[in-house]
Amino acid sequence: MGITIGIIAIKGGVGKTTIATSLAVDLAQRFNKKVLLIDANYSAPNVGLHMNIVTPEKTIHDVLAGRARLTHAIHQAYGIDVVPGSYSYKREIRPLLLRDKISSIKKQYDFILIDGSPSLHDEVLSTMLASDMLFVVSTADYPTLSCSLSATHLARQRGKPIAGIILNKLRNPAYELSLEDIEHATDIPVIARIPDEEHHVRSLCLRIPSVKYRKNSAFAREIGALSSVLTHEPERVPIFNKLFPALMRKEIVNRQLLKEQLYTSTLPAFSAKKIETVEPELVIEEVTQQKK
Repeated sequence: MGITIGIIAIKGGVGKTTIATSLAVDLAQRFNKKVLLIDANYSAPNVGLHMNIVTPEKTIHDVLAGRARLTHAIHQAYGIDVVPGSYSYKREIRPLLLRDKISSIKKQYDFILIDGSPSLHDEVLSTMLASDMLFVVSTADYPTLSCSLSATHLARQRGKPIAGIILNKLRNPAYELSLEDIEHATDIPVIARIPDEEHHVRSLCLRIPSVKYRKNSAFAREIGALSSVLTHEPERVPIFNKLFPALMRKEIVNRQLLKEQLYTSTLPAFSAKKIETVEPELVIEEVTQQKK
């Protein structure tokens, strides 16, 4: 039976869908895995636009409204199965049915990736409940950190393990939170650091997943590293890090630890204390004081 991974971000514009679509395509095309990608951003779905599925006949909305089976909403694109969303669905849907709908076909896939909603209500909760583990996508700024803290708090309340944080759209470290800041605030390892790159705009315009549009980009390398973790394949570590492992970047070390945890079923559980005491405002204040 496959593993279901929810990719979430409680703030729009951080590149969550770009990462979800590229990770799904990379797992399928480079590692020959059977992958299903589901658009669970019910209010503002756009997986279809990233995957060149512009006018789908059936969508996840039809499935959650009880008007179609999940298998009837599957489309093929770039070597993976995709369940897109509807851009203007008028009927009532039941987001929390997602887990039950997935369970009927889960054994057919190596990986099921869910592109979650940036809304902190039943939409993102449906992704959390349907997932075996979660990746949080964030940018390295205070507003997004505060949103990420809210997401991690909800996941912890539901007992859902967050496997790691993906820091995306990095631009200028002089004006951004560091990896250490993010990890201290969230108590979650950063497993990827991805710089902001111009080619994403072009790939979206052409409706080609970024990892396929620019295969040698820094973005593609980090997505490839995540795929290696999930498939338990060796990561392409820079020669410098092989010669001087003590100087290996922290996110690479975190990925190696995650790989071990995934394949020994030892993803860390959340403590009750952490659930009860997390206060985004206080954490943000602590980090800002440390930055001074």
